[in-house]
Amino acid sequence: MLSPDSDRIEIEDLSLRAVIGIFDHERDRRQELSMSLTLATDVRRAAATDAIDDAVDYKSVTKRIIDFVEASQFFLLETLAEQVAQLIFDEFDIDAVRLRVDKPGALRHARTVGVAITRYRHAPDAQ
Repeated sequence: MLSPDSDRIEIEDLSLRAVIGIFDHERDRRQELSMSLTLATDVRRAAATDAIDDAVDYKSVTKRIIDFVEASQFFLLETLAEQVAQLIFDEFDIDAVRLRVDKPGALRHARTVGVAITRYRHAPDAQ
């Protein structure tokens, strides 16, 4: 789970290009996006063995996300965020993911607009 003491892999400001948006002028070209991710996973085994086979290969994670996003054509950032979170759970040993996807320049008077989500492989324990 994502708690202050969770082991985490953090990927910041991953540059992406995708067809995204609801307006016609957004559908005929790729736009710049930025994504930051926090991946919760236990890193103790990898730390003990110092072996990539025991670690989450974050190069593979980012390559897969880039390939997926660049092939996508969603209307909403919300849908893109959900689909990336699901892809991470389907293909990598991650317990939880927090991600933010930003669309710079989407609003005239703002540097960026973003959607942030947190998802868990298994529902967090009720407290």
